[in-house]
Amino acid sequence: MAHSIRSYEVEIKPFTRKQFPNLPPTRQVGYDGMMPGPTFQTMQGREAIVRFINHGDRADSVHLHGSFSRSPFDGWADDATEIGQYKDYYWPNRQNARTLWYHDHVADHTAENVYQGQAGFYILHDTEEMSKGLPSGKYDIPLGIMARSYNPDGSLWSPEAHNEDVSLYGDVIEVNGQPWPFLAVEPRKYRFRLLDLGISRTFILYLQADQQNSKTVPFTIVGSDAGLLQRPVVSEDVTISVAERWDVVIDFSTFAGQNITMRNKRGIAADTDYPATDRVMRFVVGKSVSDNSNNGVVPNPLRQIAFPPNKAVTTRDFTFDLKDEKWVINGVGWHDVSERILATPKRGSIEIWNFHNAGDWSHPVHVHLIDFQVIKRTGSARSVLPYEAAAQQDVVWLGPRETVTIIARFSPWPGLYMFHCHNLIHEDHEMLDAINVTQVQIPGLKETNLFIDPMDPKYRPKSFPPAQLASRSGDFSKQAIQKKVEWFASLNAYADVDEVEAKLEAYWNNKYTKGRRHGRKHQAEYVKRRRALEGLGTVEDDEMMS
Repeated sequence: MAHSIRSYEVEIKPFTRKQFPNLPPTRQVGYDGMMPGPTFQTMQGREAIVRFINHGDRADSVHLHGSFSRSPFDGWADDATEIGQYKDYYWPNRQNARTLWYHDHVADHTAENVYQGQAGFYILHDTEEMSKGLPSGKYDIPLGIMARSYNPDGSLWSPEAHNEDVSLYGDVIEVNGQPWPFLAVEPRKYRFRLLDLGISRTFILYLQADQQNSKTVPFTIVGSDAGLLQRPVVSEDVTISVAERWDVVIDFSTFAGQNITMRNKRGIAADTDYPATDRVMRFVVGKSVSDNSNNGVVPNPLRQIAFPPNKAVTTRDFTFDLKDEKWVINGVGWHDVSERILATPKRGSIEIWNFHNAGDWSHPVHVHLIDFQVIKRTGSARSVLPYEAAAQQDVVWLGPRETVTIIARFSPWPGLYMFHCHNLIHEDHEMLDAINVTQVQIPGLKETNLFIDPMDPKYRPKSFPPAQLASRSGDFSKQAIQKKVEWFASLNAYADVDEVEAKLEAYWNNKYTKGRRHGRKHQAEYVKRRRALEGLGTVEDDEMMS
């Protein structure tokens, strides 16, 4: 099968940027020396090979968050690219349109790496989303929100240098790496792709009209981690925890010549409030519109979502807790290597998972590989939020003492994948574990390479002489890169995903139907025996099977 593949190269390296007018520039480490890193824009079906070259301060491992990447390219925490090495990541881009992001995921150092700047947007488009008439082009803007702290000399306060093992909430709110920025907008609709970059703070965002007695301005939520919602949801606020994405449409048309301020609520779980952490950014609304395209009514519905049917084969429980000064899931952390695989869902099966929070902290819980549906929340005043009810997600915020229930189909691939708390301080201090999506025999499905091992030597990072990069020779020559692209294409890692998904769904639907029939047959036989013993005669099988 023919492949459409594009090859990219990104260098992890230090850079400096002036964050405050009265302080020296701040040293950071980012993708291609910027924060956020380069924004990828790609179409569904166009695969990507991205070579990340590590010239940073420490090891890295890159995760494309929201992608069903094969296990060796998913950013396994132990698959470390050391300084002076590179790794080629092969990403599918075959899901529906969505806001993804890429970030570091290396064991024990994810928080420091992301905090220093290793994060970037990755936008996947498809023709269905493009046909909806939502704001696009210069009116479609990613906004990555992060809370950081600085030393008096303008340098970043380092969580690792200060042995931070609880949380780093940050007293400076930044958007796309800039403290308390403003954005000039036209008096029309915009789409903003909101992403909480962390590394610990959860936000409840809302808008105020500065020249209208700070009245609250409603907005329309149209997208989540997994793409467009089923229907648009009008809201006056949105809760967004670390790594969550919510796409919103804001209509500035009635605020020409005015300012709109995005603010953050106080008193969220255990998050520490500071004097300025209730402010995020300001929109400065102009007085004229240069382009009225894609400025109409948000369509309803937005798309049809294939929510997992309630045919779960297993229900599992996971407790997130602090024990013996370690953040753990079911008492197990990442370095408990022999115990860290906490679940073995069968490939393509549907499972229900209950996340229990045993403490007064909050935990944004992320499960790799899959999209899931939040179906219940108990233990607090919150239920499933209206926009959650219309969405699929890959992160859910687990508030203090809450239980959140999700349902998901574990597909399309087998192999080892991670799940964890996305408060990156918690993650680095053990609240990171694994699942093993186990293979099932699907009739008619021919696969020669299952990519189940994230540490497969064929795909591990490679060292190289520095001169090769400078001279574009060796592994960095045009011929070598072309050969690598052809080799990846020959693996057929993603091209048959639609067929795989269809056959997995058919297989489990058939097993579910047979299981129900089998159960009804046993129930009928039991009733027959009981009625015979009681002298009540028998009933027909058809009566029990109806």
